[in-house]
Amino acid sequence: MIVRQLSVILENRPGAITEVLAVLKENGINLRASALAESGEFGIFRIVVNDSEKVEHLLLNSNFTVRVTQVLGLTLDDDAGSLYQNMLKLTDAGINVEYTYGFAASTDIGARVIIKVDNLQLAVRILDEQQLQTNPKHEEDEIPGFYW
Repeated sequence: MIVRQLSVILENRPGAITEVLAVLKENGINLRASALAESGEFGIFRIVVNDSEKVEHLLLNSNFTVRVTQVLGLTLDDDAGSLYQNMLKLTDAGINVEYTYGFAASTDIGARVIIKVDNLQLAVRILDEQQLQTNPKHEEDEIPGFYW
């Protein structure tokens, strides 16, 4: 499925990420996935949350710089080669993967992966529809209370 990811630009200093997390906590926002990358004096804190539009406004109103990006959110079997099989489909279609991050929710349920590609619509068509979840708005699955 297509997921709305927020990228928060942060100074590379102690406490910067904690300030973002405090805004989330104070407003009852649940963090679903995150990745932090640094580049010298600044970093990019990429997050997937349970209410991205609300969080975007909260962070902007708290004077953070926020960028919204559409990315793929995949649920994969937690088996060796699952990510490879999907990446191979993208590669064979000439789609460039710009970055990825993920986590294993449970070995019974599978792994969750965020993938940023240079051609999102083609990637959605290429990947098997059974692996792309169909409802981006609060879809519950086999993990109680979990949705993208």
